[in-house]
Amino acid sequence: MTDTTRPKILVVDDTPANLVAMRRLLAHAGADLYEAGSGNEALALCLDHEFALILLDVNMPDMDGFEVASLLTEADQLHETPIIFVTAAYADDLNRLKGYRSGAVDYIAKPINDVILQSKVRVFLELYAARAKLELTLEELSERNHQLQQEIAERERVEAQVRHQATHDMLTGLPNRVLFHDRLGAALRHALEGGPGFALVLLDIDGFKGINDRHGHPAGDALLQAIAARLKLNLRVGDTVARLGGDEFALIVGQMQALPVLLRRCEELGASLAEPYPMVSPQGAVVAHVSASIGVAPWSAQVASDEALIQAADRALYRAKDGGKNRCVLADETAARS
Repeated sequence: MTDTTRPKILVVDDTPANLVAMRRLLAHAGADLYEAGSGNEALALCLDHEFALILLDVNMPDMDGFEVASLLTEADQLHETPIIFVTAAYADDLNRLKGYRSGAVDYIAKPINDVILQSKVRVFLELYAARAKLELTLEELSERNHQLQQEIAERERVEAQVRHQATHDMLTGLPNRVLFHDRLGAALRHALEGGPGFALVLLDIDGFKGINDRHGHPAGDALLQAIAARLKLNLRVGDTVARLGGDEFALIVGQMQALPVLLRRCEELGASLAEPYPMVSPQGAVVAHVSASIGVAPWSAQVASDEALIQAADRALYRAKDGGKNRCVLADETAARS
């Protein structure tokens, strides 16, 4: 039974006696021997087998060794297979050059010297084994590299997920209090360095507790998610909306606008949040009605800190709630400076 792991050698010669002689000389080469009596037979065998070496007679009828070698080297899967010409007509440089141009890598002159043949065959078999080992190593490295890329991608995904969870509200997906303070501090530093002004808007949802109490926490959570979605729809480039906790939200308006424009935008935001919220509760379909009390604190160069701005917006927010809710109140300029 042929060992599929052993290298294969193809001997091509139209003289049966020469094939028998080659078979005897290569009996202990450590390779499986295949024989072809013509160029066409050799080409057919090469399509079905991968050979470590081809020993090719030059002088054959119909298709000589030069033609066979040229056809073999033109095939993509065969062009790396080494070919040694075996010939008695290979003594002059012209024939040698023709052989190399046809694709031969070496030649053995007839009558064959046993030691030379076995030595050259051994060298090419060692080269074949080394190449096979290298290809296997490269395949293993490629597979390991693929595994490492997958592991790195998974680790990066997990790290990104952890970072997102650390800075975002789990229920609404909005930035949480941590990221809000980071963004607010960045906006303040940017403004102090000559960047555009900004404003802080704090919002409390009027009537949320009643919805939560009447219809349960799942309905309350669904309402908060719907409110967050409406807030995100009103975002502009440079803005940040965050959930600070419970039914408290904050909006950092990244590009400071004229006060009338800013207030009109906040009033439109309040009107949007006051639109009905169709939901499904454990008791069935329900339409929630809530509103928002809004406190607005524009930044100015006299603002002492981000905390001072938060306190000013918070005081304006409570004025809105004390004034009847569902309204927008602008912070006192002096309050923002304290």
